[in-house]
Amino acid sequence: MVIGATGQIGRAAVGALARDGWEVTALSRGGGRDEAWPDEVRAVRVDRSDDPALAAAVGDGCDVLVDMVAYGPEHARQLTALAGRVGSAVVISSVSVYEDDEGRTFDSQTEPDGFPRYPVPLTEDQRTIAPGESSYSTRKAGLERELLAGADRLPTTVLRAGAVHGPHCRTPRELYFVKRNLDGRARRVLAFGGGSRFHPAGVHTVAELVRLAAARPGTRVLNAVDPDAPTVAEIAGAIDAVMGAAPETVLVDGPPPAPGVGDTPWSVPHPVVCDMAAAERELGYRPVTRYADRLPETIAWIERRLAEAGRSAGSGTDRDRADGARTGGDWREAYPKMFANYGDLFDYASEDAWLAGRRA
Repeated sequence: MVIGATGQIGRAAVGALARDGWEVTALSRGGGRDEAWPDEVRAVRVDRSDDPALAAAVGDGCDVLVDMVAYGPEHARQLTALAGRVGSAVVISSVSVYEDDEGRTFDSQTEPDGFPRYPVPLTEDQRTIAPGESSYSTRKAGLERELLAGADRLPTTVLRAGAVHGPHCRTPRELYFVKRNLDGRARRVLAFGGGSRFHPAGVHTVAELVRLAAARPGTRVLNAVDPDAPTVAEIAGAIDAVMGAAPETVLVDGPPPAPGVGDTPWSVPHPVVCDMAAAERELGYRPVTRYADRLPETIAWIERRLAEAGRSAGSGTDRDRADGARTGGDWREAYPKMFANYGDLFDYASEDAWLAGRRA
């Protein structure tokens, strides 16, 4: 059974499990299906916040319960309460639970020199943030701690995912470069010399780890990232290659030189690069794809979403609607959560003003 089956990772995981021979029940609030799933997948509408409804969906039990949308200790308790009817669990967490040896975390990155300095590569032995209710990271840490405390009742594999990418993402970092190329921007600015590395995790990579963990019940915590960790400049170049674009890249040493200039969703002063040796050892994991291999489908998905936003924004004549679809309309309508998380990623006026001052 997969909770959050119609989310970004859930869609890929359901498909991977079904193709591996599992009898899969896909649970989601809408009860929908993905067109790529085999017909044998059973889709059920369930709101995971409704404890009795989730327990009823589990029914007499299941061999493996995969949870894509667990976010806090209450969800861990919800899962362990089902331990008598569930053989094992696989739960998605995040690399944001790590803190460095000085106590710096993702939550402290807004402070001067607040971004963590992790060892490279980062292993699962690295210390983690204290659980709490103050942020996404502290809630994920609470989720992990509660699950591991109940591991004697419910063996659980926790997968700490990196920067997730692929179709159906509500916060695609690739949007930063895709929209600039669609808008015909001739230049782009990258802070930290374009060398920032924030380890990506493709949905197919995470789905493969889910598939392997389902077949090997146990209690473990594993990183879940792609085999490669390209720099932000390399990511930009790979996106350009797919889109046939050739903008000039202006590199800036150090942090963004001005608000709204050079600060991408991957921009970090110190690398976040994870080690996958434990997954190889524990699950027999071997890479199934690389970041650039999946870019065409990611970019196509982003372009479709922008076009849909443009068509819905278009009004009046057919030409108005066509123009809206071509330019993508308001990206904030297509990706409202992206705007909430990162603010205005496309402050072209500030970029142009900074570039003009630099030329002068």
